[in-house]
Amino acid sequence: MFNNVGLRQGMAAIDVTSIAFADHAPIPARYTADAHEGAGVSPPLQWSGLPVGTVSVVVLVEDADSPTPSPLVHAIVVGLLPDESALPEAALPSADNEGKEGLRTGRNSYLQTAWLPPDPPPGHGVHRYAFQVFALDVSPPFDETPGRDEVVDAIREHALASGLLIGTYERHDTTIKIEDDVPAGTTGPLAAG
Repeated sequence: MFNNVGLRQGMAAIDVTSIAFADHAPIPARYTADAHEGAGVSPPLQWSGLPVGTVSVVVLVEDADSPTPSPLVHAIVVGLLPDESALPEAALPSADNEGKEGLRTGRNSYLQTAWLPPDPPPGHGVHRYAFQVFALDVSPPFDETPGRDEVVDAIREHALASGLLIGTYERHDTTIKIEDDVPAGTTGPLAAG
């Protein structure tokens, strides 16, 4: 989405960071759908550099490498005020978490108003998750739970500035079972693991 919005040249840049991971670095399993380590909560996100004239802020998180026709939407947050500069850990609702009170979330690709934890197909390689922040010059009258198309239209019309943080996540192919109890000196299929 970020590269396809057609934002004006010379547009201000928003600095987007997370205390949980660096730009283009792996997202900790805590924020994913990993069955062993994942809590499935949304990661903390901070931003700065909103330009004068910002009326509202939109956050859009997408999987740029999803094997789907459009990027897989993991989260939408709309209606953030210009003096808000962060979403704390677990701010978005998720499976076992109610999220931050008063936060206005849109629909993810599973049509839920929640954080969709990264869950790439096993063996599909590294997926890039785009945490995008947009400053808008209005507070659009979004539907109660806006979807991607409605949000992208508002961004195209009203964005003053944008920022991007990329987090990565990979689920290795789990079809190959590695045996933990292979006796020393064993040969054959068990030793190949």
